Formats: sequence, C-alpha cells, structure tokens
Amino acid sequence: MTDADALREGAAQERPPLPGSPAPTAAPAGDGKVMSLVDHLSELRNRLFKCLIAVGIGSVVGLWQSSAIIAALAAPAGGKLLNLGPGDAFAITLRVSLVTGIVLGMPVLLYQLWAFIAPGLTTTERRTIRPWIPLALVFFAVGVGIAYFILPYAMGFLYSFATGTFENLPAAGPYFDFVTTLFLAFGLIMEFPIVLIALSRVNIVTSKALVTSRRYVFLGIVIFATIATPGGDLVSPTVLATVMYVLFELTVLFIRRSGH
Repeated sequence: MTDADALREGAAQERPPLPGSPAPTAAPAGDGKVMSLVDHLSELRNRLFKCLIAVGIGSVVGLWQSSAIIAALAAPAGGKLLNLGPGDAFAITLRVSLVTGIVLGMPVLLYQLWAFIAPGLTTTERRTIRPWIPLALVFFAVGVGIAYFILPYAMGFLYSFATGTFENLPAAGPYFDFVTTLFLAFGLIMEFPIVLIALSRVNIVTSKALVTSRRYVFLGIVIFATIATPGGDLVSPTVLATVMYVLFELTVLFIRRSGH
C-alpha cells in the first residue's frame, strides 16, 4: 500500500496542469535590498570614485582660473604676499585649485553621500530627508560666503597688532593655509543643522535631548571653532562659534515645532 500511494503521488506531481488552471509559482527570490559586506564596500568604492572625478573636474576649473582666485583671496591681505620658497607658489596654486574643486564638486559629493545612505532608510525616512539634500548645498554656499565676508575683518584684526617694528607682509603659504581652511570650515559647519534635522527624522535625536545637552554642545562648539580657525585671530573663531550656536538653537526650535 505504501508503494502504491507513492506511485500515485508521483503521477500526480508529473501530471500537467489542467487548461485554465493557474500555473505554479516559484518561490520568490530575494529583492536585492539586502547587501553583503562586499557589495557595500564595492558600492562605497564606486561612490568615492565618482566623488574623486567630480573634485578632479572642479580642480581643473580651479587651476584654469587660479590666478583670478588667488588674486581675489589675497586682496584682504593687501594684494601682495611674500613667497618664501621656490615651490610655494606651485603648492599654493595646487591647494587653491583643490579647494575650488571641492567647492564646485559639492553637489556631486552630497548626492553620492545621499545615494549611499538612502538604501538603509525606510521609505518614510527617505521621503522626509530627501528635500533637505538641496538645502545642504545652499547652506554650504552660505558658509563659504560668510567666510569670504569676515576675511577682511580677520585680517584687519591681525594687522592691528603689526605696529612699530612689524611690517604687514604675510607669507603666502601660511596665509593661504589659513584662508582655505577657513572657507572649508565655514562651509562644512553650515551642514550642522541639516545633520541634526536628519537625525531627528530617523528618531536618533530629539529636541528634548538637545536642550538637555546644550551646555556640552556650547563647549564643543567653542573648542571646535578655535581649532578649525588656525589664523590666531579672535574674529574668525568668534564668528564661527556664534554662527554655529545660533544655528543650533534655530535647529532645536525647528525640531521641536516639527514634533520631534
């Protein structure tokens, strides 16, 4: 009996489906959303490669316009800078070109960052955070604009101490190190509220937690502003810390009003 039952079951499995009956469906395959570590590293490599291409193209544009950019940046220092070494001018040109490439390539950099982290978010989180990505570019441009605005005041403050035996003729290398670092610091700091808002949208931080840690945030802002502005003046870190703290308070207010 057992053999007969097995034969009947085998025949039933081999029997073709009747006309009009639905065809048997295969087990659903993976949807491709779950990526292995190797896949993540491969995607990260591709994203970084695209970022390097964008920065490279922007750097070529910066190299093409390097004379005009260097002249504009040197204007707050009086337009004349002291070249101390035979390779300083070349190194400064490359540095200015690279920073220009980062600034011009920022749209691509932000998009590649978003494209890398978006698959790890839910549909609701992606829909909530996506509109803030273009605003991040606007905030970066505003930060660079603020840095360019305060540069003459920072130089005026530093020059005010050059009296008597001192002569206001800064070295080109340290000056452009200060300027390029200042520009990148202000541009990246303006992304501070975007990061906080994004973290609140995925329920990592709340307005209550930010208010509770306000004193530590203020201390961190002061320390960061001092380190990120290597010029030694009081204007740059003061303005940077003020901008960061105002942005922090406005961001906390916005997060609270949005219900987080």
